[in-house]
Amino acid sequence: MKLFKSMTVFAFVFAGTAGAALAQGTGSEGYFQVYNNTQGNVVVGFYTNDGSGWSENWLSQFISPGESMQAQFYADTGNCDQFFQVGWLGADDSEVMDEPIAIDICAASNVYLDDNEIYYD
Repeated sequence: MKLFKSMTVFAFVFAGTAGAALAQGTGSEGYFQVYNNTQGNVVVGFYTNDGSGWSENWLSQFISPGESMQAQFYADTGNCDQFFQVGWLGADDSEVMDEPIAIDICAASNVYLDDNEIYYD
């Protein structure tokens, strides 16, 4: 299991899609797409922190390599600068937590989870 750099996000819910994004937008429009571009790592957890503590896991299903999910805000307002942490499926079916990192989620249309980095555009 490789550990990756992470990003941050504001509160949202996921609606799953496989493959390419069905729609693209920006966090400021209320949604963005998260892509698991890793070769063999499964995303099992997605957590946010607005400064008041870590959220519950936002995922209702895993994101396998090659899959993507649309993340949609459920709040009309909020801080664009958030902390985000990814949980990866460990070899023993445990959750291996990545290091948290900050992102301006309002500027993100797409978030990419690659084997050695996480980035957005």
